[in-house]
Amino acid sequence: MTLFAARPTARSIPVSAVTTADFKSWLRKQPKGTQAWLKGLEFRPDVGKVALVPARDGSLSRVVLGLGRGADLWAFAVLRERVPPKGRYHYEGLPPEHADAAALAWALASYRFIRYRGTPPEKHAPTLAWPDGCDKAMVQRTYDGIALGRDLINTPANDLGPAELADAVKALATRHEAEFSMIVGDALLDANYPTIHAVGRAASQPPCLCDLRWGDASAPKLTLVGKGVCFDSGGLDLKNSAGMRLMKKDMGGAASVLALAHMIMDAKLPLRLRVLVPAVENAVSATAYRPGDILRTRKGITVEVGNTDAEGRLILCDALAEAVSEGPDLLVDFATLTGAARVALGTELPALFANDDAFADQILDAGRRRQDPLWRMPLHRDYRRHLDSKIADINNISSVSQGGAITAALFLQEFVPAGQRWAHVDTMAWNGGARPGRPSGGEIFGVRAFYDAICATLLG
Repeated sequence: MTLFAARPTARSIPVSAVTTADFKSWLRKQPKGTQAWLKGLEFRPDVGKVALVPARDGSLSRVVLGLGRGADLWAFAVLRERVPPKGRYHYEGLPPEHADAAALAWALASYRFIRYRGTPPEKHAPTLAWPDGCDKAMVQRTYDGIALGRDLINTPANDLGPAELADAVKALATRHEAEFSMIVGDALLDANYPTIHAVGRAASQPPCLCDLRWGDASAPKLTLVGKGVCFDSGGLDLKNSAGMRLMKKDMGGAASVLALAHMIMDAKLPLRLRVLVPAVENAVSATAYRPGDILRTRKGITVEVGNTDAEGRLILCDALAEAVSEGPDLLVDFATLTGAARVALGTELPALFANDDAFADQILDAGRRRQDPLWRMPLHRDYRRHLDSKIADINNISSVSQGGAITAALFLQEFVPAGQRWAHVDTMAWNGGARPGRPSGGEIFGVRAFYDAICATLLG
């Protein structure tokens, strides 16, 4: 799909993006025909409002896009869905500081997942000329990363098991000339990744740990860890049908870190990047791990399995133990970890846990600036008692039903040593309904905010 044209042409249609505050002064400068048409429509430049202004011959002469009180990213996204197909468009009079948002919104609103549809791709999709002053490379890499992540999440488990997720990591490594390695099946036991093996051993595809390395070894070290549960049945603590319905998205953490990794490598940031993706399917068979089992983790901590449906933290704990062995300057994990985070914050606001206030502030500030918000939640140590086990070092579930997102984060923190700067994101990775630029289905939340925060924290 061609998203952008290099420049406006004589046949491209101008788009005026106007705020409520500027609308009256803008309207006075327009031709009388345009003024009369908009007044006849009783057009107000509220967010989501679009007016198609005809020429005398009935053809489209101008598009007016309402921005409401400000130039919000998602206000720009409305344009792609409201203009006629086949057309070519360009922004006229758009301030340069809004160029990136306008272009990125157009790109994100152009995303389609059509792999399983009988209908062909849009043959006559509209195109937008790159806005003046736009950072084209930034927009393209951001869209490509998010589209990659959305595609992975939207792909069902019959076509995206641990092997195919590993292929996606390998393909990204090849694209950016990064190193790639993986440990598969029983070799995980030999290499001391016992919890990854335990969770994934019941599936027809063996579990694996994917490892991508990129960049100068002397550069600041950034390690990303992504939960890669390609389907979660709940294991022997089987989910009901409603709970299982969306569990193809349980590798949304892995998709998120791959999107972020692409953005970092494409920008050639001066970092030493490592990406760890434990990829499994939590299935049911005679070899499935059981409630009550005691697992010895890579770190040596023993875990009592209180519930086999709390499998994400088990595969992450081994990956985190490996991640911290190199003492990265920054460690970040993304995971579709708990329903409790959704109860607390809803589906569109990822929960952020961090043990470094300055880095957390960078993330939150970037999220507000980029319209990619997260909400910080506490690593409240008093709740650690709810993970106590009478026969092991820790239980993988809490003894109480409240504060589940916090206790899950506290479980992961057990595998992160004091002094290691770390952030954990509990994300939904899914849009339950469609909005401009945000189609229903797989979604990558928080990654644009993290990109900016990582740059500010590690690169100054």
